[in-house]
Amino acid sequence: MCVCLFVCQFVVDLLYFLPMDSEELPFLFPSVIFLFFLLFAVTPVHGQPRVIGSTQPIRASPGDDVILPCHVEPPVDVVRLTVEWSKPDLQPDPDDRLGDVGYVHLYRDRHEVLDMKIPSYARRTELLPDDLRRGNISLRMMNVSLEDGGRYRCFIPKLSKSRVRSSIIHLVVEPPSLQTTETPLLSVTLHTPDLHGDTNVRGETCKV
Repeated sequence: MCVCLFVCQFVVDLLYFLPMDSEELPFLFPSVIFLFFLLFAVTPVHGQPRVIGSTQPIRASPGDDVILPCHVEPPVDVVRLTVEWSKPDLQPDPDDRLGDVGYVHLYRDRHEVLDMKIPSYARRTELLPDDLRRGNISLRMMNVSLEDGGRYRCFIPKLSKSRVRSSIIHLVVEPPSLQTTETPLLSVTLHTPDLHGDTNVRGETCKV
């Protein structure tokens, strides 16, 4: 946006200070055309689809089922497109130099690709198939563990005419707060008997 304003202001100032009968005017038009082309090139197109994820972290406890929100805005039918969910901070196995990290969930050709899935996420993730036509690519993850916490990336590689094809969602998995159920100890005051007297069976001290 700042670049657009700068270009517009530059063109206006140039035309204002340049005399209309200037001999350089015919040579100016190619430069003006180029500047306007640059202006439209850097101006975002309204209504251009883009991938949007949750800006707030998703919090869960071990064993919970969660949904990582991610969608295309404005809504676009993505049933025929590839949808990739990955964990960008996950490092490959150092003992397997040719091995890939894999995907948390990979949707391609209208179905999930299982042979490229990270084993620890097997049978624990799914998209919402009825919502793909509305651009909803949120991921449902079942039975989360502490190891599942971290950053997740939703990505549509071939989202047409889009400059924003991915988004990052944070998942925070924490154990539930421990609640104290123990009964507090009662404070008991012990009285020391008088050493100068005898105590009878009724607890009374008899002076000698």
